[in-house]
Amino acid sequence: MNEVVGRDDLLLLTLDTLRYDVAVELAATGRLPNLSAHLPGGTWEQRHAPGNFTYASHQAMFAGFLPTPASPGPHPRLFAARFAGSESTAGRTFVFDAPDLVAGLAARGYRTVCVGGVGFFNKQGALGNVLPGLFQESHWEPAFSVASPTSFEAQVECAEKVVSQLPPDQRLFLFVNASALHQPNWFHLPGATRESGDSRASHAAALEYIDRHVGRLFDAMSSRRRCFAIVSSDHGTAYGDDGYTGHRLGHDCVWTVPYSHFFLEPTT
Repeated sequence: MNEVVGRDDLLLLTLDTLRYDVAVELAATGRLPNLSAHLPGGTWEQRHAPGNFTYASHQAMFAGFLPTPASPGPHPRLFAARFAGSESTAGRTFVFDAPDLVAGLAARGYRTVCVGGVGFFNKQGALGNVLPGLFQESHWEPAFSVASPTSFEAQVECAEKVVSQLPPDQRLFLFVNASALHQPNWFHLPGATRESGDSRASHAAALEYIDRHVGRLFDAMSSRRRCFAIVSSDHGTAYGDDGYTGHRLGHDCVWTVPYSHFFLEPTT
């Protein structure tokens, strides 16, 4: 990462609330053609989330604690704050002298931009400003929210504008929190109604919706130079698993998440 940082643009796309089992199932059955084309081997990596709901997980990820490989460690991290005694900081880790990765990248000359999604990024109150406030530039509007059936399209359009307005030599760290998978998601499933409620099937349909539009985001981020992309869930969610519904709880379907990172080669 010490070679990547400063040379490439960076994208962190969190697919908020995405379950690992749903992501794996859809990739294996050919229902994620655009995402699968970039996943190494066409498969997701199984990892453990650093938190069981959005705020906690993103605070950890912005501190350099991305989801951890689901096998005994320690596992060297891509990014880490300088911290004495860290067992997961290795020679290939990008180490920053700042309280968070966003500030660390800004210190290296990156333009840091947040395109928010779920309520913790809506800038409508003190708590909703904490995470966006880490960035030099942040965007949120109701069209990006969990209530919008076209949220990801609107977020991608915003990201495209961000990229188009940057000077050619300006490095970019873009963070996008995709809200489409988060409840309510019933409207992504053909034939479903509000009365039907959210389900594992509508959750899967929301991931297919994201896949239909993610290519535009990848194209934008690779339009100027090579981009290092991280695509990951921040936590999963329960749909009646062992009687549980939602997240911010300790069930395996919440703690186990899909993760991948890869390079997007320039399109010009």
